[in-house]
Amino acid sequence: MDYRAFFSEKIDELKREGRYRVFADIAREAGRFPEALNYAGGRTRRITVWCSNDYLGMGQHPVVVGALKKAADEVGVGAGGTRNIAGTNHYHVLLERELSELHQKDAALLFNSGYMANEASLSTLGALLPDCVILSDADNHASMIQGVRFSRAEKRIFRHNDAAHLKELLEDIGPDRPKIIAFESVYSMDGDIAPLADIVDLAQHYNALTYLDEVHAVGLYGRHGGGIAERDGIVDSIDIIQGTLAKAFGLIGGYIAAATEIVDAVRSFASGFIFTTSLPPPIAAGALASVRYLKDHDEIRAAHQERAQTLKSRLARAGIPFLPSVTHIVPVMVGDARLCKQASDDLLNRYGLYIQPINYPTVPRGTERLRITPSPLHSDAMMEELVDALTEIWLRLGLRAAA
Repeated sequence: MDYRAFFSEKIDELKREGRYRVFADIAREAGRFPEALNYAGGRTRRITVWCSNDYLGMGQHPVVVGALKKAADEVGVGAGGTRNIAGTNHYHVLLERELSELHQKDAALLFNSGYMANEASLSTLGALLPDCVILSDADNHASMIQGVRFSRAEKRIFRHNDAAHLKELLEDIGPDRPKIIAFESVYSMDGDIAPLADIVDLAQHYNALTYLDEVHAVGLYGRHGGGIAERDGIVDSIDIIQGTLAKAFGLIGGYIAAATEIVDAVRSFASGFIFTTSLPPPIAAGALASVRYLKDHDEIRAAHQERAQTLKSRLARAGIPFLPSVTHIVPVMVGDARLCKQASDDLLNRYGLYIQPINYPTVPRGTERLRITPSPLHSDAMMEELVDALTEIWLRLGLRAAA
């Protein structure tokens, strides 16, 4: 078999469909976000980033950068091992303590990414519980799907955010059989929010554990940044909260927060945790500073929501179609993979505005989009520039305007 030719043809298929992913070579500049430098075609130019998951710009915040630098000077840059073998630095312990307090849980456990946290935790919990059934929202993230698959537990998929369908599935499962309901709070592609209270009520009635992914909500919602569960006052009713340090908090890493017994079970049995070198201590120190800072600065969250609402209003006036999300995520709908990539290329090459195209399999075919994430640091002038550019592109490409 000609292996190189085989893989080359697979890549060519992606290119023909307009789904081949091209990485934008950018360098964020501390103190100037959302501006960045773009390296392409042998030249460098300044651009504005509109699709970053560093939702609040905390990745460049002086408090966070200062804490990271200080820790690097104190303890060096590497952890030196797994958490069990020489790799538990005091910054890890302090950060886990802070995260457990943020989510009002007994304990927390760090992972190297949110993906690893979901995959390792769900696979471990589903495998440990005898004859477990995992009920998973149809739109759950790939990391959750993988965790469910690796658990080898029986899975039942309920329609996205459909509590009535979830109830039907629960009624069909024996009352004494272990059950985990896995769902997200904010879904990152459509920007919608799960009916947390309804799901919690069902979980309590049918004796199921709740596993809530809050990665697109931690730091952004709730009085202290504890997520949608904190905002809605139901933290105590969620058994396991999973979050990330890579979005609102501006660094890298993931975690779970739960009762001591649950966290200890994952810590003791999850291969994805046991056999992985732990996060660099300076990263943990920076994350600790970010979590603490955002807990005390609700005004940043208020500014973030205002910026998102302002952009939506401007897009609506310009007739640019977007999903009416109730969150900070603004999905501008294109509906065609090739045109979506062309619109993204035009934004970057003609206007110096960076928004990555989102295509299948991240979203269903026919729902391709430009996913915009305005931050508190995007000015009115930047928004005007973006809306003007989108208006011109929509006309030039013959894209469908909002009804």
